[in-house]
Amino acid sequence: MATKSSHIRVLATSLRGALHKANNMPCQDYFCYKQSKNKLVAVVSDGAGSARYGQIGARIICRTLCDLLIRSSYQTICADVIKAIDISRQKLLLHRYNKSKSEAGLIDFSATLVGFFYHNGKGVFFHIGDGAGLAFNSGDYDNILISEPENGAFSCETYFYTMTDWRDCLRFKNFENKNCLMLMSDGVTGFVFSDDFFKIRDKFLAPITEYLEHESRTGYALKALSNTLNDSRAQRLNADDKTILWAKVK
Repeated sequence: MATKSSHIRVLATSLRGALHKANNMPCQDYFCYKQSKNKLVAVVSDGAGSARYGQIGARIICRTLCDLLIRSSYQTICADVIKAIDISRQKLLLHRYNKSKSEAGLIDFSATLVGFFYHNGKGVFFHIGDGAGLAFNSGDYDNILISEPENGAFSCETYFYTMTDWRDCLRFKNFENKNCLMLMSDGVTGFVFSDDFFKIRDKFLAPITEYLEHESRTGYALKALSNTLNDSRAQRLNADDKTILWAKVK
């Protein structure tokens, strides 16, 4: 999926992981973005593999946040994110698959979220759980702002917007004067970051960004992103679904 305006270019793709293919399961990652002139909202969500309707939870949070936050301002974005997440949860409370119509039923829709709001050179990451966000300037890969994954006491344990204490898990990180933005699901972070998530691995960010900046043909650019996610090393490191969203802003 790709869009392009005079100010913003976005490229994004999701691939079903090897584990889900082997088990004949759908891709439980989802991404969505909306742009209006020089404003951009983007969200990536990873539906929990243990949740019966994780892909639905991922789709609802992505679409709801994009639909609502595209009308937000930088001054109100944090409060608006909280409202939008609450509205997403209300949708799940009333969802036809939530038979109990109670908060207890939200566990079946468990999903993480990582996204950003960007407008006129300033932006904010909003984040619950794993996945990651990056803000940087092309050509300067030593000064990268990272919205890093957050896990629980165990490496396989993370946080979801469907939890009762989701507000305690919601994180914000501001950025400005960055012209490249990226979002990724947990299936990608393992081969992008060092083990401590403070450093980007060599031979990832620069080659991808420089290729995408200079490749004007959308099909070729999206193919390059898909090849990155489908690389044999990436599949060996993590058999989960994989989503990546890259944006160039001015």
